[in-house]
Amino acid sequence: MDDPQYQYVQGQARPSFPALLADFQARSDAAAATSPCRLDLRYGPAQRQRFDLFPAHGRPRGIMAYFHAGYWQSRDKSLFRFIAPAYAEAGLHVALVNYPLCPEVSVAALVDAASACVPAIRAEAGDGLPLLLAGHSAGAHIAAELALRRSPAEPPVAGVAALSGIYDLVPLVSTTLNEKLQLDADGARACSPLHRVRAAVAPALVAVGAAETPAFLAQARDFHRAWTGAGNPAVLHEEDGADHFSLLEAFASRGQRLFDRVLGLLGT
Repeated sequence: MDDPQYQYVQGQARPSFPALLADFQARSDAAAATSPCRLDLRYGPAQRQRFDLFPAHGRPRGIMAYFHAGYWQSRDKSLFRFIAPAYAEAGLHVALVNYPLCPEVSVAALVDAASACVPAIRAEAGDGLPLLLAGHSAGAHIAAELALRRSPAEPPVAGVAALSGIYDLVPLVSTTLNEKLQLDADGARACSPLHRVRAAVAPALVAVGAAETPAFLAQARDFHRAWTGAGNPAVLHEEDGADHFSLLEAFASRGQRLFDRVLGLLGT
């Protein structure tokens, strides 16, 4: 793990990604066209402070707020709408969240902006339902940060589903990713939830593809260790054969162990 540029950029790439992401987009377009949903609901004044809401089928059992990948600097919720139908069928309202991107905002300001989605989603989906914060890659970082930021005056978070996340941003400072993140070592540490885990946050499911780079596996294992070390329940899930994006197939497919473990965060 001596070469962060390889571990976080080149080493994570796979020849299968273009076709897989094209399939994600096609399935997402179909989900938006055929499922009941409300798209681009605002949760703040910035252009990208919007979310899509796919309602639960039948009696709702909870809400999932999902934050997409893109290293805090790219991608859009519209690529990941394919995730929503299986969870909606399982009784969850699913909110797919966009957020401002770097370098237009800093990583810290991005998390600040994303935090405004939580009360907006609760208001749209129904106060009183348990809330799961879920995310992939940069989105896993955002989900963890929002769970850690919850004040005692706010409703509790039922669980955090963190997929292939980066919880210590310090290694990214020496990569090309930092051209847009614009972090120094102190700023990266301040934006790293790994170093601020505390007790009484929420149960967590920390997932990673077993075929990802050693750095991503270490990020997941270290975060799981910190979460449980602070006294929070957590499960570490390493999906056999999965890379950074194929992990989402197991996450979004009913009957998969990872899917069932996400629902298990609701305690039912």
